[in-house]
Amino acid sequence: MKVCVAAGGTFHILDLARQLQRRGVLQRLYTGVPAWKETGLPEAQVSRRTWLTVPAKVASRLHSARLYRFVNRKAIEDFDHWLGARIDPCDVLHSLSSFATTAQREARRKHGSLLVCDRGSTHIVFQNEILAEEFARWKVPYVPTDPILIRRELEEYEQSDVIVAPSTVAARSFAAKGVPAAKVRVAPLGVDLTTFRPSPKKDHVFRVLFVGTLCLRKGIPYLFEAMRDLQLPDVELTLIGPLMPEVRPFLAAAEGKFRYLGVIPRTELYNEYSQASVLVLPSLEDGLALVQAQAMACGVPVIATGRTGCEDLLTDGVEGFVVPIRDAPAIAEKIRLLHGHPDLQKQMSEAALARVKRIGGWDSYGQRICTIYQEALAARDKNTRDKNARDKRPEPQRAGGSH
Repeated sequence: MKVCVAAGGTFHILDLARQLQRRGVLQRLYTGVPAWKETGLPEAQVSRRTWLTVPAKVASRLHSARLYRFVNRKAIEDFDHWLGARIDPCDVLHSLSSFATTAQREARRKHGSLLVCDRGSTHIVFQNEILAEEFARWKVPYVPTDPILIRRELEEYEQSDVIVAPSTVAARSFAAKGVPAAKVRVAPLGVDLTTFRPSPKKDHVFRVLFVGTLCLRKGIPYLFEAMRDLQLPDVELTLIGPLMPEVRPFLAAAEGKFRYLGVIPRTELYNEYSQASVLVLPSLEDGLALVQAQAMACGVPVIATGRTGCEDLLTDGVEGFVVPIRDAPAIAEKIRLLHGHPDLQKQMSEAALARVKRIGGWDSYGQRICTIYQEALAARDKNTRDKNARDKRPEPQRAGGSH
């Protein structure tokens, strides 16, 4: 089995490619990652197209949604046409959603490849709807998802043999939008258990931690509301991650009541996780928020909405708590419970670490993906054999004779 992997950005695709390379099935990685960024792969197996992907990355940091949408669209279309013109012979083309609408068809036409669409979040229409609803709720202008990007993704969902979703909740969003359940496979993303590990806590502060992009999608207003209602001693809110303009008013209203550490290198995050008493993730929509597994690997229990993919990582009441979306009182109640019961917090901390070790790291993810390939290829081969057998059956003889 030979697999080509394609995506204009990094996401989890580099982890996937490294897993496939270790298993001897990676044919080539097609990427928009610039040459100065290490992939962990032999360069002979890497092809790069960075003409527009790097400008798109720069545009995303300018926080101009319309500029980013335009540049991102051009980058994706350029990457797709470049990929379709040079795709290596392969049994499987595994591409991040929207990056291979044309290239998928070329891989099937030229090489008969199995087509795997990797959607790192919920169904794109579901995602767009929930975000539009949330922005309207807070009376914040919303720039909808690029309709051309939506069209590309819907084409890929239709023409792919398999859609890989990172969580059960993401898979359900596809079913809700009419995608056959048999086409969607769940492969929870991994966590690096060597990078994310417990380190000694340096104080006795009950620290509530948020890690991720500070934005409406991640439910930041509900976290601030929950913290405002707590009124508990020795409680601190720490925020880590890039800041989107739409949440600046919420941070301004809570000035002096939180620590904002900005963006911290991935290799240093374990220290911040280990100083936390609980991670809170009140997202409205997520595929599978990796920060949950990262926190658990550092021995930190999690309070998260059911939209974060947490049901694939934890059991409610064991390694953390699952709360409804948009429910600040529920978040406050669970924080208060852990704050008032140190033994429960310690018990959940130990359970979180044990659970994430059982789930496994990226190796488990790599094995799951390879199993998905093998099952899909076997099913396709069986369907081909069955069809050929039907085509070879002789026509039934009609009864009757001469008149």
